[in-house]
Order: sequence, then structure tokens, then C-alpha cells
Amino acid sequence: PAAGFVGPGAAMIMGFLGGVVCYFMVVKVKAKLGYDDSLDAFGVHGAGGTLGAVLTGIFASRVVNPGIAEGKAGLLEGNAGQVVNQLVGTGIAWVIAIVGTFVILKICDVVCGGVRVAEHHEVEGLDLSQHGEEGYNLEA
Repeated sequence: PAAGFVGPGAAMIMGFLGGVVCYFMVVKVKAKLGYDDSLDAFGVHGAGGTLGAVLTGIFASRVVNPGIAEGKAGLLEGNAGQVVNQLVGTGIAWVIAIVGTFVILKICDVVCGGVRVAEHHEVEGLDLSQHGEEGYNLEA
């Protein structure tokens, strides 16, 4: 591959694309779909991590990883199979995350008597209703 697509050049491209995709997911997609993700875990870690894993298969290089005994590392070196490997690994990670989250939610549902607070607690604010304190003192 061209020298600009190895090492720092690839990292710059991956970082730029990751920033754009994560911003788009957090600002546009979350608003459009209306899902509740106050910490933007899905938009940043889910989408950004998935993109990073796939781009790693594209930009993988023997220049950066000389431990590859023979052959080509990533797609830009002619190894499309590495992108497939990355997609399979990403799919496995998604399944583990989805199943693990579901199991944890079910355990919390049984142990804690639900995973949502009452609507009046949401309206009042969880800092006050659950912890007995205000999150911000705006009058100071």
C-alpha cells in the first residue's frame, strides 16, 4: 500500500472516520430513532468500536505488525479475508454484548423489582427522588 495508508496515516483516517460516525450516531441517529442512551454508549462504543474493528481489517499492515509470518495483512495489502475475520469477530462481540445485557437486565428486574423508576420519580429527578440531593445548585 501507499505509505500514507500505513501506521500514522491509517490512524488519522480511522480517527477521523470514527469521530464523524460517532458524532452522527450520537446527534442524528439517536434523535431520529428516539432511543434512551444518556451516556451515548451505543453511539460511541457500539458504532465507533464496530467501525474501528472493520477499518482495522482494511488498514492492517505488515509494516506495523511485522509478526505476520507471510502473506498480506489487510485489505489494502490484498487480504480481503482479514475484513471478513474482523466482521465475524465483531458479530461475535455484538452477540455477547446483546445476550449479556439481556441477562443482566433480567437479573436486575428479578432482584430489584424492575429496571425503571416510577414516572413521578423521573419527573422529580433521580438525584432528588433516589438520593435525596440535588444534582445542581443553580441559585448559588
